[in-house]
Amino acid sequence: MAVIACSFALLGCASTVDDNTAVLAKAGSPASQFDLLGWTISVPIDSDGNGKSDQIKEKALAAGYSDPEYFYLADDGGMVFKSPIKGAKTSKNTKYTRSELREMMRRGNTSYSTKGVGGNNWVFSTAPDADLENAGGVDGTLEATLAVNHVTTTGVSWQQGRVIIGQIHANNDEPIRLYYRKLPQHEKGSIYFAHEPNSKADEQWIDIIGNSLPNYWHQDATPAEPEDGIKLGEKFSYRINVTGHDLAVTVMRPGKADITKHVDMSESRYDVGGQYMYFKAGVYNQNKTGDAKDYVQATFYDLKVSH
Repeated sequence: MAVIACSFALLGCASTVDDNTAVLAKAGSPASQFDLLGWTISVPIDSDGNGKSDQIKEKALAAGYSDPEYFYLADDGGMVFKSPIKGAKTSKNTKYTRSELREMMRRGNTSYSTKGVGGNNWVFSTAPDADLENAGGVDGTLEATLAVNHVTTTGVSWQQGRVIIGQIHANNDEPIRLYYRKLPQHEKGSIYFAHEPNSKADEQWIDIIGNSLPNYWHQDATPAEPEDGIKLGEKFSYRINVTGHDLAVTVMRPGKADITKHVDMSESRYDVGGQYMYFKAGVYNQNKTGDAKDYVQATFYDLKVSH
């Protein structure tokens, strides 16, 4: 492999990968409680006027970057992500705003390119041998504990209440997008995910808790509120794991049985050469039609990645 695969999680000290990338986090920042040297963050602000959302690089993030509105450390020690409907976006082609981390396996070592099969990204173990040798890691697991604090309540009905809270992103597609969704008339929300293959095949949609898949014109009437759903402010955990062709997604809650769903990716064409992966976590607002100040927000209490 190009670099040693790593694991990074909740911390209360400096982030370190080697002497050249040691960073001491500012007190009271998210990085003072979480190891953020292995991430960048995109926030819905365009402070430099370049027409795109600001992206905070690894060392600046690990040194203590925060924003009092969109990314900060809560009084209870959680890491808060917030994203309104109207705000700066990551590109002109992106329809939605986000306050979202992007995995960076290079951990501040800018000799590695951010894109491509190399030290900054990982591959599935079904990739060709050359990619397995050059990638920063092989297969991977993302684990998070969080509470969704707020979802949108305005806009067209099929966009209300949707937020992506975790992803695996590939070159152009997403092997997984993990959603939380609560409708305005419900107290409890659902968890489901999409698997997008690296082909012309349709996306697969898999329910974990409840059923909140948008059916556009009839979203106000259906689906029914999930009896075993998750309320706003309720802590839960998720695990996204890839081993070869197997994509497994697990939702965990105190006092309840874990729920795991699998996708067989053997026909998804991620085993061809050049397909690189990285995790994402935070909030990716999935509403573009509601009131400008309507927003999504989640607080993360634990965040772990391993390869």
